[in-house]
Amino acid sequence: MIFAAIDIGSNAMRLLLCRVYEVNGKAHFNKEELIRIPIRLGEDVFIHGKISDKKMDKLLSAMKGFNELIKVFEVNGYRAVATSAMRDATNGEFIIQRIKNEIGLNIEIIDGTKEAQLVFSNHIEEILNPKHSYLYIDVGGGSTELTLYSNHKVIASQSFNIGTVRMLLNKVEKDEWELMKKWVKETTYGYRPLKAIGSGGNINKLLKMSKKNNKHMSYNKLKDLNDMLNSYSYNERVEVLGLKPDRADVIVHASKIFITIMKNAEIEEIFIPQIGLSDGIVHDLYEQFKTKK
Repeated sequence: MIFAAIDIGSNAMRLLLCRVYEVNGKAHFNKEELIRIPIRLGEDVFIHGKISDKKMDKLLSAMKGFNELIKVFEVNGYRAVATSAMRDATNGEFIIQRIKNEIGLNIEIIDGTKEAQLVFSNHIEEILNPKHSYLYIDVGGGSTELTLYSNHKVIASQSFNIGTVRMLLNKVEKDEWELMKKWVKETTYGYRPLKAIGSGGNINKLLKMSKKNNKHMSYNKLKDLNDMLNSYSYNERVEVLGLKPDRADVIVHASKIFITIMKNAEIEEIFIPQIGLSDGIVHDLYEQFKTKK
């Protein structure tokens, strides 16, 4: 079986093609292809409130390409979702309808709560220590989704309009930061020991930069990486550190978000399983397929 997931984010859009094998009744997920295109819709939306014709044309071209790959791979199912930038765009629904009419792909604009639910469809709880509580932190270009997980169940989940592209454009309200800090402190109170789970392209890159092999990183190590990154200019991050141009400008904002949340939740370690929204969509598609079968 093979499934396709499309994630249209504020910074980039992704197509994940994933093959699922069943061995002795257990599903194994193998990524066949992952294509990432940094269109950065948030640049338009968070400043002007809508997606420009230029970026709209780029988006449609990318979706045509994704649709052709979905056909070639003869997938058993696909799901396409759009998150923060498309949620906020005044012409978001119009663009979704254009894609459906011209390309034939159905795209859902999902809210932050649904986004968090899909991310958690990865069944991350299967590899967690039941003696700990966990705060799942998913940092995107337009928003940050937080989910508190304890005793094999979701305790609370919340989305905040704090994302890397919003920060880059100086479009995050101070009140939103305070709301997030307050929510983190109040919601995690009494849940100890508490660890973080990090999701998103930036935290995955930070893990690689830390040269850790066990997918765990301490709060102090994350702070050190943040200080190091901020000691370089944007050009130096590209030329000296070898970061992609569309990663070099937002990674410092992502590290700030993670550090702020971990500090307010008194978390000393973050686990980075290197999975995200696209992976969650694939897991959800497989569960639906299995149920229908």
